[in-house]
Amino acid sequence: MTSRPQGPKRWSAQQIAEDLRRRMREGEFRESGQLPSTRELVEHYSTSGETLRQAVLKLKNWGLVTSQQGKGVYIRAIEPVEWHIRSTGLETHRGSTTVDDGWRASVESLGRVPSEDCVITAERAPDEVARWLELEPGAWAVVRRTLRRCDGVPFQLADYWFPRDVAMDSPLMDEPDSVVDDVLADIGHPVVRSRHTLRSWLPTDDEARRLELDPDATNPVTRHVVVGRGADKKPVCCVTTIAPGDRNVLIYDFEE
Repeated sequence: MTSRPQGPKRWSAQQIAEDLRRRMREGEFRESGQLPSTRELVEHYSTSGETLRQAVLKLKNWGLVTSQQGKGVYIRAIEPVEWHIRSTGLETHRGSTTVDDGWRASVESLGRVPSEDCVITAERAPDEVARWLELEPGAWAVVRRTLRRCDGVPFQLADYWFPRDVAMDSPLMDEPDSVVDDVLADIGHPVVRSRHTLRSWLPTDDEARRLELDPDATNPVTRHVVVGRGADKKPVCCVTTIAPGDRNVLIYDFEE
C-alpha cells in the first residue's frame, strides 16, 4: 500500500471510487491484478467498511472491477475493441454501399481473434424492426442472430433482419459465414444507401445474459442500427448491434 492519500478529512464513497479509478489507470495494481483487502483500504482511506463497500460497488457499476466471494476484488482485464464503422457513401463493397460494419477487420487489426456464433431463423419481426423494414406489423422476416466474440469473450450482439421476400430460400438462410453485402448483391438486392442510428441505454436482462455481463454493472450498451436500401429505395436489410460501452469504442472516419 502507498502512504495515506492527501485528501478530505472524511472520504465519500464517490471520492474513494474516483481515487481508486485513478490509481488503476496509473497501473498501481497491475502486478497483483486486484485491489488491496478491505481492511487495508479502510485503513488507507480512514473510512468505514460500508462506505468502502459503496465505493467498490461504484467501480463495479463502471465496469472496472469484479468480485469473487472470499477471494477479493479483481480488476477487469478486458481491453476494449476500437470498432471502425464504415461510413455511408465513403466505402463501397463490390459496387454497393456497404452495411458490413467492419467488426472482424477491426478486431484482426488489433492482433486479436474474432469469432461468431450465428443462428438463422424465420420469425415474426418485432414492431420496431417491422417499421425499419417497412413491413406490416407481425410480418414474417428472416433473422441471422449473431454473438460476436473477441479472444473468446462476448463483445457484441448483431442481428441481421431481412424481408422474407428478399432472403427466403436464398444463401442468406444457410451460409452463416457469408458476407451479407456480397450475398445481397448476388441475389439482386445490392445496398445502395444506408442510414446509421445510435442510441444508448442499460442492457436488458436478455442482453446481459447473452453478453455475460456482470449482473451488478450499470454500464450502458450502445445500439447501432443500420437500415440498408436497394436501388428502388426499399429496405433490404436491417442490422441491430448491441455493443457494451466498456468493451467497444465506436469510431467513424469521414473524408471531407
